[in-house]
Amino acid sequence: MILINVRFPVREDKMDEWLALADSYSKAVNAEEGCVSFSFSRSLDDPNLFVCIELFRDAAAGGSHVKTEHAVNFFSAAPDLVSAQPEILYIDSPEVKGFGPMGEIQPR
Repeated sequence: MILINVRFPVREDKMDEWLALADSYSKAVNAEEGCVSFSFSRSLDDPNLFVCIELFRDAAAGGSHVKTEHAVNFFSAAPDLVSAQPEILYIDSPEVKGFGPMGEIQPR
């Protein structure tokens, strides 16, 4: 399993474009065979900061992902929308199989 987290600081004046790009990109990535989960979340502290959480089946799926047309298009468009260089966290862990239940919280 590959876990990737990316923080995207978005230019306030480009927010509408960012939201449209992030929405279409997320839908396309989630349709990829090797994608386990892909989502963007907006920071509660900074409305211009988005965090992308990506899970891919393995390194091969991640490698295939960055070569897709939608990834290439996203990488081409994003530099005009961000206010600073995004930061990435990349973890490749063959032992992890995906999300599991959280023991501390259960619905009542």
